[in-house]
Amino acid sequence: MLTDLTLAEARAGLRAGRFSSRELTLAFLGAIEALNPRLNAFITVTAERALAQADAADAALARGEHAALTGIPLAIKDLYCTAGVRTTAGSRILAPFVPSYESTVSANLLRDGAVFLGKANMDEFAMGSSNMTSAYGAVTNPWTRRGDNRALVPGGSSGGSAAAVAARLALGATATDTGGSIRQPASFCGIAGIKPTYGRCSRWGVVAFASSLDHPGPLARTVEDCAILLGSMAGFDPKDSTSADIAVPDFAAACARGVKGLRIGVPREYRSDGMAPEIEALWRQGLDWLRAEGAEIVDVSLPHTRYGLATYYIVAPAEASSNLARYDGVRFGARTEGHDLIELYENTRAEGFGSEVKRRVMIGTYVLSAGYYDAYYLRAQKVRALILKDFTDVFQQVDALLTPTAPTAAFAQGERMDDPITMYLNDVFTVPANLSGVPGLSVPAGLDAQGLPLGLQVLGRHFDEETVFAVGAAIERAAGFPALPSIRAGA
Repeated sequence: MLTDLTLAEARAGLRAGRFSSRELTLAFLGAIEALNPRLNAFITVTAERALAQADAADAALARGEHAALTGIPLAIKDLYCTAGVRTTAGSRILAPFVPSYESTVSANLLRDGAVFLGKANMDEFAMGSSNMTSAYGAVTNPWTRRGDNRALVPGGSSGGSAAAVAARLALGATATDTGGSIRQPASFCGIAGIKPTYGRCSRWGVVAFASSLDHPGPLARTVEDCAILLGSMAGFDPKDSTSADIAVPDFAAACARGVKGLRIGVPREYRSDGMAPEIEALWRQGLDWLRAEGAEIVDVSLPHTRYGLATYYIVAPAEASSNLARYDGVRFGARTEGHDLIELYENTRAEGFGSEVKRRVMIGTYVLSAGYYDAYYLRAQKVRALILKDFTDVFQQVDALLTPTAPTAAFAQGERMDDPITMYLNDVFTVPANLSGVPGLSVPAGLDAQGLPLGLQVLGRHFDEETVFAVGAAIERAAGFPALPSIRAGA
């Protein structure tokens, strides 16, 4: 089936004329029609627009013209502003918002010929690790436990993007990662996902959660597919003051480099007391695979990692509190009327924001308040600087780090939902890379005892995604991850 192809295989097939982009797009639209009612991976499906883009791609291919993604159907996380297409950020407050402009990243994908199937579901304003906070309903992971049909979470906040890719509803998807929201869903859904270096992809036109932590990036079925997508998504953007004016290398070529002669660090602080034994075993297996390919394994220390989660949950809510102040019912988005301006603000935000967003805004407002700024926010920024120094120092000793992606496999909808702290602990292995801005890739590497996917995380130096892809591809080849979710196109 066409939906079983990887992005690289589909691209080769389109260029060879074995099938058309219209045929490929119709196959994915049919899969979405059949499975989205079960998975809720898409908030908005843009079938007519997708077919028009596919026809344009076919015309270009017929002329012998092709860009990096000509005719490739993708899902776009509903955090990316898309001109003429509703962009909700998973929130009621943006339900009526239709941007008149295109985010830089999605514009880059359109420039390279991609076909947009629709907008993928997500945790509201990217706040969550389960995709249970969306105002448009929970996303269901296409994987299930052996002998247990309870619906599982796909991870968050990019759960819709991850579920769509895993279930064969798209060849790839855009996503964002503020504390692990690309890598954790990738691990839970048995696919690959990379958070690039901060500044590698423009944030312009991406609805902000925490501006110094938000990283646009791709999700796809393979490491190579992620590399192809990142090659199109990345690039300097003068409209984003944090965008890096650095050339975009050939990430896909780096996947074939191998790891011989590389030094791979094993940070001792990532050995968590609550880590499942099978995740510890998979981590050791991953190191053995790299050692067998000629890499040297080195024990290293990131001493301030233990403070990463606490630091993140001060910095991120503080920035969210500032960013979400713009949603007031006056300028754009939903409005709930009141007797005066203050009541209009109160009613709009009470009605428009969900409980998790309200919780984080309240925390952020508290830590930024006059009496607590120095005690919390300023101190957290100092610890963040120490975490960055840890990574800077360790990458003078090694070329990359290997860790688990998440402390558990996917859990059932409703499990762990009553305790926000338990939910926040899902990000324990991923948030340090956001605080430091280094690139991180999750690769599907094995299954737990219940048949659910587990990921390994590769971390690298700033702007050295090539080495990260080389290490990730080596793990992918060694793992030979053959498992498929039970809910998918053609199953």
